[in-house]
Amino acid sequence: MTQIRPVEGSANDARDRILALLDRHSQAFGKSFRSEAVVFEAHEEGIYLGGLSARFSPDLKWVFVELLAVAEEGRGKGIGRQLMARLEEKAGSRGMEGIWLDTSSFQAPDFYERLGYREFGRIDGYPANVARQFFLKRL
Repeated sequence: MTQIRPVEGSANDARDRILALLDRHSQAFGKSFRSEAVVFEAHEEGIYLGGLSARFSPDLKWVFVELLAVAEEGRGKGIGRQLMARLEEKAGSRGMEGIWLDTSSFQAPDFYERLGYREFGRIDGYPANVARQFFLKRL
């Protein structure tokens, strides 16, 4: 009988096993779901001001922004814009076609729109009175 259970051991190892299955299936289409983590951080005078974590998928030619956060001390200084600009620069130099991300309606949709990202989908009520918004920018 098939057993469904929480992973034993490293979640990263489990993720790699799942990804290997996706890759085997997608080989028929000449694509890989493998991705590479790229992380940038902002520091000023020894103070951590924020960071950005993204996944570059070379075969898919797209970048997914996993996380972007700026500390209170860094807000209003253009740190988020600088982090996104650095990501776009790296993505462009590596021949990526675009960048996509998701955010909550109470977080930063206006920020991403000012940077040229456009909303391509949303889940209203995720959670109540909030929307999960999906943005992309073609490079």
